[in-house]
Amino acid sequence: MNEPWLNQRKGDFDWPLLVSAAALAVVGVLFIFSAAGEAPTQQAFYKQSFFLQIIWCAGGGVVAAAVCLVDYGKVARWSRVIYWGTIVSLAAVMLAGKVINGARRWVSLGGISLQPSEFAKIALIFLLADFLSRPVEELRQPRVFLTALAYTALPFALILGEPDIGSAFVFLSIAVAMMFVAGVPNRFLGRLAGWVCPLVILLVAVIVFAPPKLRIAESYQKVVRARLTSYFGLGEKSYNVRQALISVGSGGLFGKGWRQGTQHELGFLPKLGAHNDFIFSVIAEEEGFVGSVVILALYSVLLFSGIKVASQARDRLGQLLAIGVVTLLFSHVFINIGMNISLLPVTGIPLPLVSYGGSSVVCSLIAIGILHNVHIYRKSY
Repeated sequence: MNEPWLNQRKGDFDWPLLVSAAALAVVGVLFIFSAAGEAPTQQAFYKQSFFLQIIWCAGGGVVAAAVCLVDYGKVARWSRVIYWGTIVSLAAVMLAGKVINGARRWVSLGGISLQPSEFAKIALIFLLADFLSRPVEELRQPRVFLTALAYTALPFALILGEPDIGSAFVFLSIAVAMMFVAGVPNRFLGRLAGWVCPLVILLVAVIVFAPPKLRIAESYQKVVRARLTSYFGLGEKSYNVRQALISVGSGGLFGKGWRQGTQHELGFLPKLGAHNDFIFSVIAEEEGFVGSVVILALYSVLLFSGIKVASQARDRLGQLLAIGVVTLLFSHVFINIGMNISLLPVTGIPLPLVSYGGSSVVCSLIAIGILHNVHIYRKSY
């Protein structure tokens, strides 16, 4: 047994990556406790949101650590099995998933609600990384590009049908970034943009203007239609967006103090969204501009650490895995904070490691584990 090699691996930690991820998880627990507004007398502590978040973080941390134990090259050999397993789970959501606010996105297993779309993002990253890590000459063949696009289109279509527009376009962002870094010709990606732009326009038109007989998941469609018309200035700005902006603005430079926020305490921010979709607004109100900058700084450290991991990867497979994870995390951060400050329409995209949610937290930690795996095995051949 090569003991020096083992000792090298045990001490080979990417501390900026791990510390920033841990700090964000701690921030998430603290502000979920603040935003959920659950008094000790309401229910047992082990049923409260902040404690459940701790459980999810612990479980996700264990899975992330397990991910680091096996060379990512060996895991990639099972990428197709993992991918098709998540496709089956997405199909199960369409057939027997839980409907909340007109959207069918969750499945229940033993009393625990899981969101397969979060796990499907990880599966797609592994599959595309394995598929695209081939000679550049092969990537110039239209067949390879169309196959990669088909792998992306399948979960994209299933998630769009839930419907979950935000998550569907995260899949597309991941695929485009990975194909670009892999070396897929720009002319192919340009054609893809030419296909996607009309699709987006058509989708928006259907949601906003479709007559009642053609509408699917009408209650959800009403919500999305209101968000889009508000965003494009065709209607009044939605109540939740106004309150989120008030939360961000009222924090000032240093904020009102932890657990001193009034927007969520008085119910102006939605009780079911303050500790999830609008958690950044809660942080901005209670910790102000300085606290918001700290959050952005932590995400910057996390993302730049991921880019560094990609640049130091031992092979193209590791590089593509790291780029896929960085794109996933960046898309979530950009979309969530953008909707909190009214730069983007409101979607159900969580803030990685900070928003409340089991599937989101576990998958975010798995993504961090993948990055660290690539870092650990960067010198192995």
